[in-house]
Amino acid sequence: MEIPKTEGIKYAGSKLKMLPYIFEMVGQLKGVETVLDGFSGSTRVSQAFAQLGYSTSSNDISVWSEVFATCYLLSNNTNAYYQELIDHLNSIQGTDGWFTKHYGGAETELKKPFQLKNALRLDAIRDEIERLDLIWEDKCVLLTSLIYALDKVDSTLGHYAAYLSEWSPRSYNDLKLKLPLRFDLKGENKVFRDDIFSTVATNRFDLVYLDPPYGSNNEKMPPSRVRYTSYYHLWTTIIRHDKPALFGKANRREDSRDTLSASVFEEFRKGENGNFLAMDALRKLIVETNARYLLLSYSSGGRATKQQLLDIMADSGKLLDVKMIDYKKNVMSSMRTTKEWINSDEKHHEYLFLMEKR
Repeated sequence: MEIPKTEGIKYAGSKLKMLPYIFEMVGQLKGVETVLDGFSGSTRVSQAFAQLGYSTSSNDISVWSEVFATCYLLSNNTNAYYQELIDHLNSIQGTDGWFTKHYGGAETELKKPFQLKNALRLDAIRDEIERLDLIWEDKCVLLTSLIYALDKVDSTLGHYAAYLSEWSPRSYNDLKLKLPLRFDLKGENKVFRDDIFSTVATNRFDLVYLDPPYGSNNEKMPPSRVRYTSYYHLWTTIIRHDKPALFGKANRREDSRDTLSASVFEEFRKGENGNFLAMDALRKLIVETNARYLLLSYSSGGRATKQQLLDIMADSGKLLDVKMIDYKKNVMSSMRTTKEWINSDEKHHEYLFLMEKR
């Protein structure tokens, strides 16, 4: 199966490299028409499903993920229409505003995400998008274009919890918006920005793909290091355009503090039963998901133990296939038995579990 071209931001949880393996496993299944990408993030998986003709639902609690998904799965104006708007935005001169004050720096200033010239353009373009007073779907195309353009001129390691001590080479480039790689809509697509438990409780799908963050196995790593609201707070602010209260050296949104924005799937603590709270949440999610098939991603660096994952899946259905992806060799191999997986001590691999629910 030829994998469609997708695009996205530099993203800690990107599944770009996983797409060939995901669709190799999905291609085994019969009768799959409706799918849910349950933790859609940068939406690369949603984009691929939709291009292949599946009726695709994208869900994530992040507003930037909702915007990306709306751009690709729901916007239905012509490319010519959007290109005219993008050309207009590219012609605007920069203005000194809120984003420039907090996120723009001159060449002699360090530890800011954008050089001054691009921060000025950000202020002007974001104000103009608001002034255009577009319908939500059309606005999402322009916001997606703006975020992609900013992602190509930032001075970061790919997230916004900290900034580089020296300007990155790409930060010297000029901000320029481009038309997102939209495609013809084939299925009946939906976009949710909701708690995943709510989404699976009120909808039925033939296949659900789940890629929860799990949290890190590193006991010394603070939970803030794996929380996406802190990683991508700036995208939230650009979309909401709400000029929030900020804190810290990275000028994070107040509502991205760990005590306010934690996801149960990023929880690093154990409950009274001795299980990781994230794993108890995953068990609950699998039980409550109304679907025939479940495809689950798991990273070998995650909080879960292998036996816990197998126990969770065995309680709710039949395990059909387990694949291990070795990124260094760029190959996928089948686990002949679950015991083979349990006993493996390989590090830095990604696993895919395909199960049929009872």
